[in-house]
Amino acid sequence: MAIARALQALLAGVLLMIAAPATAQGAPVSPQLQARAGEMVAFLNGAPVPDRYFSAGFLAEIPVARVASLGEQLRAEHGAVESISIAPDGASAGTVTLEYERATATAHLVLEPAPPHRVTGLLISDVAVRGDSFAALAEDFAALPGRAGFVVARVGEGGPTPIAAHNADTPLAIGSGFKLYVLAEAARQVAAGERRWDEVIALGPASRPSGVTQDWPAGSPLTLHSLAALMISISDNTATDTLMSVLGRNAIDRIVAIAGHADPARAVPLLTTREAFALKAPANADLRNLWTAADAEARRALLRDHAERLTPTAPSLAEMGGAPAAIDSVEWFASPADLARALDWLRREGGETALAILAINRGAAGEAVSRWRYLGFKGGSEIGVISASYLIEDEAGAWFALSASWNDPAAALDEARFRGLMMRALRLVDAAPAP
Repeated sequence: MAIARALQALLAGVLLMIAAPATAQGAPVSPQLQARAGEMVAFLNGAPVPDRYFSAGFLAEIPVARVASLGEQLRAEHGAVESISIAPDGASAGTVTLEYERATATAHLVLEPAPPHRVTGLLISDVAVRGDSFAALAEDFAALPGRAGFVVARVGEGGPTPIAAHNADTPLAIGSGFKLYVLAEAARQVAAGERRWDEVIALGPASRPSGVTQDWPAGSPLTLHSLAALMISISDNTATDTLMSVLGRNAIDRIVAIAGHADPARAVPLLTTREAFALKAPANADLRNLWTAADAEARRALLRDHAERLTPTAPSLAEMGGAPAAIDSVEWFASPADLARALDWLRREGGETALAILAINRGAAGEAVSRWRYLGFKGGSEIGVISASYLIEDEAGAWFALSASWNDPAAALDEARFRGLMMRALRLVDAAPAP
């Protein structure tokens, strides 16, 4: 299931406890900024993080172990940092350009203004691989353990036209990426006059683990728009299941085909998050076996006939064994090309409100966002599953769809590695030649 806030952090760039810099640009590099930048290079290259390098507030959000893991990941992908340059923003903040052996990265540092000038903010982003190409990206997707695929496509009057791809037509588990179809059906019903974005809906039963409304009182009044925004921006499962109940299972299943899924019979019925967790639970192994062997109509009947068993509180990770759980059978399935077509449907038919909802969480930060006129995003993740889909408009008005998924039924995934591939893909889209 999507753990939206964690995924947003991973896809955004990397470390993110940012304090606001508040000094004039053009100042010389202060001794404290020079010192902290040098220490950062040392620990990115494998040295221990110095004691009292980060403020207590930073460490409350980002532990030192995560910082060390980031350095290890960057070294594995790009070699060591060989040189740096610093553009100060006053005495206590600056942008450090990191020249790795095989890439260039940007680090934004913010320090306490008073001694000992501990770091209160660090964001490492915009890692540009020198000499990168779509061919190299495809090779790196092919090297991932398990199964993975991606597509980068131009979208226009004739539908998505691939620019680059690897296993683009391979169905993969997509986690909360399925919520793109729920958004599409909400937009369709609004456009047809069947619903209104400002329609007030009572919040349904809690669906864990992701989101915030799981802890709100049942029956809390929310608008259709609020439910959709929570579903897309933070992958709120309670909002999702409430919205699915209101829109109707049959309608949501129809939109899967309408939005261009190549094999809707495999994809439907779309499970609610509560149903998915319940089917994955060890106690429901008998139902899971029936589900796996059934066709679409038999699966619908199973959901109806066993509704009481399939709407419990979600099992804990301990109950699930802390490992990938039935990701080849009890999931939401779509290929990267399917999701690119769904994004294109939202572009053409979803309307301004749906596109604005899709852009609340843009799944990236810094330059990866600012270079685009529009950037919409939906991710999905659970143990063994990660997916990310972007709808992009450049400054010239050209539209692109980028979607990728990675599954491994045997092990947890290296989410930072996937994040790096997605940031590279975004940068390569920016450099793609015009048709």
